Amino acid sequence: MNSIHIIKASRSPEFRDLELLGKSIDQDWFGKPLANPVRLIFWINEGRLHFLTRVSPSPGLSHPESQPSQFHAELWKYDVAEFFISDPVSGRYLEFNLAPNGSWWSCGFLAPRTPSPGQPAPIPEVETQTQQDGALWSAKASLPLSWLQEHYNFGEESKLNATFILGSPRQIFLTAARPGMGEPDFHRPEEFLKVEFIALA
Repeated sequence: MNSIHIIKASRSPEFRDLELLGKSIDQDWFGKPLANPVRLIFWINEGRLHFLTRVSPSPGLSHPESQPSQFHAELWKYDVAEFFISDPVSGRYLEFNLAPNGSWWSCGFLAPRTPSPGQPAPIPEVETQTQQDGALWSAKASLPLSWLQEHYNFGEESKLNATFILGSPRQIFLTAARPGMGEPDFHRPEEFLKVEFIALA
């Protein structure tokens, strides 16, 4: 991907939108093709940013101590979908994690792997939704757009990345942005992708 699309629409997104409007990640960090590409969407509606994803064939393995829709650390030790948003003004960035069961986590960073003062901390008014049926899992997170604009100057000049850690305990690592050299490392804001807003009629 050269950019990440963010759909702007009058209606809220649904999991079925992933099939027609979603983008795919079709290889892992090391370039190995995926038999079943991961689908994802970023979507803006009624003052909220939505992130949706679908992973198959996988039931999704969430952190065993995490609870649906609750803030929980170290979700990355198990299966997780993630996104990163960089601030075009300050260079700071936000990491957001979403587990198959709807548990989530967030942290702001001043620089790669250097948390901002007071971080990690929950973002207010986060909502999540999931579907797990044994063969696949779908997850959705919804964040207040005003909070992202206030704290990370989110807009036309922002950069964004979507990443995944899957297949726990034998984890694989996926990134929408260009993979780097060596072992997987998602904390590379210089490689985040430019956002492109797409109006949906």
